[in-house]
Amino acid sequence: MSESETPTRRGEYGMRGEYHRALDPTWDYLPTYLAKMTAVRRYLDALPAGTRVLDAGCGEGVLVDAYAERLAIEGLDHDYSSARVRQGSLTALPYDAGRFDRILCLDVLEHLPFPDQAAAIQELHRVLRDDGEALLSIPNLAHLQSRLHFLASGRLMRTANIAKHPGDRPIGEYVTLLERAGFVVTRRQGIFPTLPVLTALVRRHPSSMGWLHRLMTRLLPVPGWCFLNLLWIRKKA
Repeated sequence: MSESETPTRRGEYGMRGEYHRALDPTWDYLPTYLAKMTAVRRYLDALPAGTRVLDAGCGEGVLVDAYAERLAIEGLDHDYSSARVRQGSLTALPYDAGRFDRILCLDVLEHLPFPDQAAAIQELHRVLRDDGEALLSIPNLAHLQSRLHFLASGRLMRTANIAKHPGDRPIGEYVTLLERAGFVVTRRQGIFPTLPVLTALVRRHPSSMGWLHRLMTRLLPVPGWCFLNLLWIRKKA
């Protein structure tokens, strides 16, 4: 696709447009999204120039565009294509085995139905070089507020409605899927421990309560308590 061609949007991007480029200050996920992006940009900034990176499920390609001049970064998404983003499926990545030094898969796996998640993870394993690394971000169905809700009602709180996140799982189940595919988790970082009352305050006032979100994450970054987990993974030796 040439740079002059108009991006193709469908699904969520057809309905909402390029919402990661024009952030809504009332978006209840905004502080968590910004915290995630800060961590990911720090990760990418530390990579040597020319590192081969795949952003799998990259949406509008915000990171692909931002790092295209320094890294050999490619983007793929199911519902979007542009000059730098290729339309395709995570369950059948259109790349040769071992092509990439690093892979990003950010807030993607939860959008896939349960049967497709293992296939997508296997594809990430296939296209990552043997000594490469992937960075994933995944919402955690069993965050702290969800666990407390389960004690009171017998049901966990979904991270989004079932149509948006059909593959919602507790983070421990994702770790198990990754290990079964031949990955080892080398590091985990939690973002946004969902403390009762304070969590509701942040979600109702995402712009003005960003400082509280940052404080909670700094003081209680227990991955199992947090709404979002960052996972650094490598292939098992």
